[in-house]
Amino acid sequence: MKINGQRLMNAAAAAKVSPEQLAASLPREQRRKQADLAEKKVRNWMSGKDYPRCKPAEVAAMAQALGVQAKDLVRFTSTHRFARGSWRKIGLVTELIRGRRVDEADALLEFSPKRAAVQVRKALKAAIADAEAADAAVDRLFVAESRVGNAARIKRFQPKDRGRAHPILKRTSHIVVGVEEMPSKA
Repeated sequence: MKINGQRLMNAAAAAKVSPEQLAASLPREQRRKQADLAEKKVRNWMSGKDYPRCKPAEVAAMAQALGVQAKDLVRFTSTHRFARGSWRKIGLVTELIRGRRVDEADALLEFSPKRAAVQVRKALKAAIADAEAADAAVDRLFVAESRVGNAARIKRFQPKDRGRAHPILKRTSHIVVGVEEMPSKA
């Protein structure tokens, strides 16, 4: 679960709550040094940075201070790290589902002939399960983020004639899929 900075800013503006007031609503930290950084955290989250990572208790406290539900401020993400396959090939599949409703994206991945569709579908299902655990309406979810990054390469060697060895690079990727609930039309 990640904070959506734009939604947090909009909710704070609608409720007329400043970042200082949001920082005061956060649960107190054990260490004094981190307690002083609460306002800096809130400003980072409002600008779209996910550092430091927002804890569910902090999301709940900010949602309560703003008078909204926690699911309205977050993006539910799932990461499949070190997936076997080239990032270029998996990237074709992640571009296919970006911006679509989750039921439509799931159907596209289920019937896609690409091998990478299985791995991307697993990440999508995990993100949907996170959203369900937070009581988000599954019929109103859409794929807000789907990206892939290059990961480590597994290096192997194929023996060849006269004692030579040819390298084989087996590529891996990191797949990230994030879903959000569509904003209400109120």
